[in-house]
Amino acid sequence: MSGVHIAPPELQPASFEFTPENMALAKTHIAKYPEGRQQSAVMPLLDIAQRQHNNWLPQAAIRYIADLLGMPAIRVLEVASFYTMYNLAPVGTHFVQVCTTTPCWLRGSDKVLSACKKHLGVGPGETTPDGKFTVIEVECLGACVNAPMLQLGDDFYEDLDEESTGKILEALKRGETPKPGPQNGRLSSEPLGGATTLTTFNPAGAAGGNDD
Repeated sequence: MSGVHIAPPELQPASFEFTPENMALAKTHIAKYPEGRQQSAVMPLLDIAQRQHNNWLPQAAIRYIADLLGMPAIRVLEVASFYTMYNLAPVGTHFVQVCTTTPCWLRGSDKVLSACKKHLGVGPGETTPDGKFTVIEVECLGACVNAPMLQLGDDFYEDLDEESTGKILEALKRGETPKPGPQNGRLSSEPLGGATTLTTFNPAGAAGGNDD
């Protein structure tokens, strides 16, 4: 739990409960697990609660999910405090998660963080005075071939450098929604210069025939 930022008491709501729509969604997730294993639904339920509560989890939500799943609240808190995808205190409207694990670091994640500092005036673990942006460093986001990258909400922005990161941040400041995905013209995770192998399709070969 060391280093975990939990919102102070004055920001904690007295109670929390799912909306009817989110309760139905929660029950759908719980039903995926066999009898006696419903506690395995803790992660999707935390995600639902966070989305409902302005992208952070109050302690009341931790207790609510614990009661719903029949598990100690401390076990729910252990999960919520372990993963950077969960926030235990308010974050900015734009939650900027910069991957700095080895592949992204080797490809220039320091420049991505530098752009955040330059365009937002904040570094990792900080929120802008207007509450619009929070920047954090995170471990691998699973798009190493497109390193370096950052995550905004549910969207990945990949193949970044200092300039492209700055453009994304400035667009967000103007109220725009930058197009997610690679920012260097690459299509998905294909080679930058386009396909170099398997450039033609041979139906006979695909069916087990002669490729000649």
